[in-house]
Amino acid sequence: MDTIPAQLLYTSDHEWVSIVDGIATIGITDHAQDQLGDIVFCGDSPEPKSKVEKGDTIAVVESVKANSDIYSPVDGRVVEVNEELEEEPELVNGDCYGKGWILKVKVKDPDDIIELLNAEQYEKLVENES
Repeated sequence: MDTIPAQLLYTSDHEWVSIVDGIATIGITDHAQDQLGDIVFCGDSPEPKSKVEKGDTIAVVESVKANSDIYSPVDGRVVEVNEELEEEPELVNGDCYGKGWILKVKVKDPDDIIELLNAEQYEKLVENES
């Protein structure tokens, strides 16, 4: 089974979310990066201060197998983009829950978080897809 940290929240599109002081750090899960394979590009993110809405594409991840859009799980404003991924997209493969984060968003509506999955719910989703 892929790693599913209990302290994070998840989407059915395989993004993970960590919320600290109203800032959502967003990345893709271990399951997602494993399915994609070796990541060769991660970018096309909105600039800091840009507004994003839940469901908006906030990045594109390209691997040797496929391209995948990454979606915002919350409404808000971009506060930071992980610029290291421009030079080292493989960080998403090696440390998806750490240095491989993609974007940080100041959450506009805390109720967005209610719709996210906890680790147990996400694990069941992944099992059902297998």
